[in-house]
Amino acid sequence: MTELPLGFEMSQLVIPLDRILPSRKTPEGLLNSRKFKQIQSSIAEVGLIEPLTIGKANKATGHHILLDGHIRLMVLRQFEYDDAPCLIATDDESYTFNNRINRLSTVHEHYMIRRAVERGVSRERLAIALNMDISFVDKKLNLLDGLCAEVVELLKDQEFSAYVSPVLRKMKPIRQLECVELMVSANNLTVPYAQALLMATPDNLLVEPSKAKRINGVTPEQISKMEREMTNLHGQYKLVEQTYGEVILNLVLAKGYLSKLLDNPQVSRYLRLHQPDVLAEFENIIQTVSLDK
Repeated sequence: MTELPLGFEMSQLVIPLDRILPSRKTPEGLLNSRKFKQIQSSIAEVGLIEPLTIGKANKATGHHILLDGHIRLMVLRQFEYDDAPCLIATDDESYTFNNRINRLSTVHEHYMIRRAVERGVSRERLAIALNMDISFVDKKLNLLDGLCAEVVELLKDQEFSAYVSPVLRKMKPIRQLECVELMVSANNLTVPYAQALLMATPDNLLVEPSKAKRINGVTPEQISKMEREMTNLHGQYKLVEQTYGEVILNLVLAKGYLSKLLDNPQVSRYLRLHQPDVLAEFENIIQTVSLDK
């Protein structure tokens, strides 16, 4: 079996900040953004946690190109740090690195916050470090309460608002799973979508039916219609899920066949003269970079 190459050099180095060069310009308004203030508060409270990621040193100048951590670098310079811990990436190209890196998911962030509290870090200190209200820290801390294990498994690699969880808690486990499957497949893990799914949930799948569906401006008839449409949508989703693998396999085979077919200059010329619309569709299929699109 071929060994996969490591993305980083094994040792972590401490590099002077004046030898680290940003690889992109600072976006306008960044200094006033929530993300910048959050990182600023975190470094001020607990120091730098995640090392900067840099390319290998330029042999002539000794400088490193920064691949990941531009906001952290700005904050460190703002606080007059002299150096910072860095990881040397073996792929010294920013696009490739950022295309492969996995960001922290919402569920993993919950585990980190819970672990910090279990180790004695106060909620107040966490709120300062994360630059958020203490009530929001509590929401992050209790993120998975009332969610079934299958739902947690589906959400473990996703990013979503902590306000989605309270909506899901109003449903019974089997309905939670149905709704999260729909949300993930639609790539829509927003609170409004979760609330719409809640409104379309039959009473027998709600934890407290009398409380969950109280919403201004929505009539019982509209709620009943949403329930029927959501049941139909879930049935269609299950049908697509069953045939998805076979359809994708056929598409891959068709793409390969069409690619070889159009490599034949006689076939290509004939289609261009007599069936230009068909040729255009064939070329679109061949040029498909990702089947997810």
